[in-house]
Amino acid sequence: MIRALNTAATGMASQDANVSTIANNIANVNTNAFKASRAEFDDLLYETVQEAGAKSSPDTSYSVGTQIGSGSKVSAIKKQFSQGLPNITNNPYDLMVNGEGFFGVVGMDGNVSFTRDGSFTVDSTGALVTKSGEKLFPGFTIPQKTHHVNIDAAGGIEAFIDGQTEPVKLGQIPLFQFQNPEGLKSLGGNKYHATIGSGVATQSIAATNGSGQIQQGAIELSNVNVMQEMTNLIKAQRAYEMNSKVMSAADQMLQVVNNVK
Repeated sequence: MIRALNTAATGMASQDANVSTIANNIANVNTNAFKASRAEFDDLLYETVQEAGAKSSPDTSYSVGTQIGSGSKVSAIKKQFSQGLPNITNNPYDLMVNGEGFFGVVGMDGNVSFTRDGSFTVDSTGALVTKSGEKLFPGFTIPQKTHHVNIDAAGGIEAFIDGQTEPVKLGQIPLFQFQNPEGLKSLGGNKYHATIGSGVATQSIAATNGSGQIQQGAIELSNVNVMQEMTNLIKAQRAYEMNSKVMSAADQMLQVVNNVK
């Protein structure tokens, strides 16, 4: 009975983490470019009571072993990097990656982090920045008296300035790719850092080397499927309830044993 109590407790802990993951997904259903997470589980160690293939008699052996499990654990909470739907805003500084790739943004400490959220704006100095003030890598400044900005699918930026007939080329927005994007570290604020698990960032021009195209005037929506999350929530809740019933049954059995005189 003690084993059953411990095993059921691991199941409840696993489902608690599962519900927390689902709750975070639902909470961010309207977060720009948010990527839903999925909890994954592993079974824990087994006690081998009887090894398969062991002798059952001088002339025979067991075809099936006897192993008793000790529960489950959360082995990973994995980001799902499927693309979200586009939200057409017609704002010239709203950018969306159609396909694979991340924008690079430069933090106040000079380090580059990565994001799919392309809701950029222009600060008081004309720099193209995120909502929190981090500059779009490698750095772009919109000239004064610019009346229109054009960003093509490859990330090339042109500014049309009052009094000039030809646009001014401001540079090209690069995209970054990773061998294993699921290995990125989430920082909050729609940003990620590279890790050993993700591999180093590979910089490329949009629409080349397998990277996506840049769409101006649109923002990527969250890829959270609310119906799927609600289904997963019901399943997690039922699994938690069943583990709690196992714990209750084991407690009652243990109480019976303790009351034997």
